[in-house]
Amino acid sequence: MATPIKIAVLGGDGTGPEVVREGVKVLKVVAEQEKFQYTTKDFDYGGNRYLAAGGDPKKPTLEPITDAEIEELRQYDAIYLGAVGHPDVAPGILEKGLLLKMRFQLDQYINLRPVVLYPGVETPLKDKGPEHINFVVVRENTEDLYFGGGGFLRKGTPNEVATQEMIATRFGVERCLRWAFEYCRKRNKKKMLTLVAKTNVLTYAHDLWWRAFNEIGDADYPDIKRDYNHVDACCMWFVKNPEFYDTLVVPNMFGDIITDLGAMIQGGMGVAAGGNINPTGTSMFEPIGGSAPKYTGKNVINPLAAIGALAMLLQVLGDQKADAAIKRAGDRVEAAIAKACPKLDSMSAGRMGRGTREVGDLICELL
Repeated sequence: MATPIKIAVLGGDGTGPEVVREGVKVLKVVAEQEKFQYTTKDFDYGGNRYLAAGGDPKKPTLEPITDAEIEELRQYDAIYLGAVGHPDVAPGILEKGLLLKMRFQLDQYINLRPVVLYPGVETPLKDKGPEHINFVVVRENTEDLYFGGGGFLRKGTPNEVATQEMIATRFGVERCLRWAFEYCRKRNKKKMLTLVAKTNVLTYAHDLWWRAFNEIGDADYPDIKRDYNHVDACCMWFVKNPEFYDTLVVPNMFGDIITDLGAMIQGGMGVAAGGNINPTGTSMFEPIGGSAPKYTGKNVINPLAAIGALAMLLQVLGDQKADAAIKRAGDRVEAAIAKACPKLDSMSAGRMGRGTREVGDLICELL
């Protein structure tokens, strides 16, 4: 019998534990059906633990997660995350001290964001349906404006200067591009990879992306059609002609922006899932929406994005471990989500016609 997969469960803040609970419930059902073994362990990293430990809510005085705790997470096959964000903790403390720290130290250099409109889900785009909105964004996840370079000069004075540095390394750019080319090659028969950047203004960092994109494509992926969009044009085409896209690859900052736009055209944050992937290490999967603290404990938050993140977790682990049962389980969960959406009344962002637990039960029934 194969070794059980090990999953670290980080419910996090607000409604995060509620939606992750439904995903774990679905995991139990699909694992029994596909006959694979797994173990889970809960971790309490988040705003409540930070405050309980004496952390200052206005400035980072404690580490939300330590290096030793990250090393413990490294022993797991995957991390299943609910949400990070506490109303009593200033923005940036948890996001940088917990989320970005995990991404960087675990080298989760790929952010994978499927943009799929499920049947029965409302989109704000007129005359667009599931046949028009089905593409994937591959976002570089550890460089660009997010690496933390910059600072202040004369802070708090009328002459204050703030800098934020953007970096792109050939190593970081190339490994992201190669992963995107490979993903595009196996995704479907369309085989078109679109680079999204701003080469006409960011003439250093994005020139590196452009040159690497074409050099790698010419040398190793002649079967993949290549396309390019400036990021502003990409935003317009997401709205006007989303059916044009297959697979997109994008630097970190612009990827952060266009994937939220992608989430809205697929029906909102309640159905959008993402993965932070280290192809040879520990990856982390999460719903894209925030912690929504005002809905905590009310059984009203939509768990489909978290269940979709579980589907991604299983699909990615199944591929990495060459385990057909785990991969098949992920595909089955995704198919159950597609079947569930038409059964939910007024299925759109913030509305689903059933409670959180009842939606989780429906996915289990459909499995």
